[in-house]
Amino acid sequence: MHSTGHPVSAAVFNCPPLSVDCLLWLHLPALIVSGMSTNNNYIVKDAAGQQMFFAAEENDSCNRMCCGSSRSFTISLTDNSRREVFTLERSLNCSSCCCPCCLQELEVHAPRGKPIGYVTQNWHPCLPKFTILNERRKPVLKIDGQCCMGSCGSQVYFKIKTLDTSSLVGAIFKQPTDIVQERFTNADNYGLQFPVDLDVKIKATVLGACFLIVRHFFVQNI
Repeated sequence: MHSTGHPVSAAVFNCPPLSVDCLLWLHLPALIVSGMSTNNNYIVKDAAGQQMFFAAEENDSCNRMCCGSSRSFTISLTDNSRREVFTLERSLNCSSCCCPCCLQELEVHAPRGKPIGYVTQNWHPCLPKFTILNERRKPVLKIDGQCCMGSCGSQVYFKIKTLDTSSLVGAIFKQPTDIVQERFTNADNYGLQFPVDLDVKIKATVLGACFLIVRHFFVQNI
């Protein structure tokens, strides 16, 4: 899979510009922590390494300090012209999958306040499972994770499948890191792969699922 090289445009807000590639890289920059948790910033790049979006968490210090990684959040994704393309909204929920009444849910809005897709966690005693829904809350795709989130240096991935789970259509994965990077920095690389002809609203929702999974499973300490 390769980059098409087409520029990113945010001219149509209800149609997020995610049709430029079928492979995105999500980078979590190193955080500077001064005694308290800070909001997270992310960079979304295409397969060629070109920046597509800058993603910034919007939150207050009270929510960060009291709720930690379980906190609600709004993440705003802007293009290279600093125009907001879409937002991700997660409410405060329990971080344990053992509680079926407090599972994770994320909404994707474009423009802000207008939902175009949802990501919901499905209860399972052992495995992380999610469903991608369209703006009418109709299920479109399934996401299945691993029982073990992996050890230092190993690759962790979530499979994106058709609704009947018979076909693999993409993946969300964490790139392997060396011991030094894993232990001493907060910088990690995550990959997102999906069909290039997938509906752009669903692509935005799958990207939202990537953020939810990263925040829920990989960066619980921030």
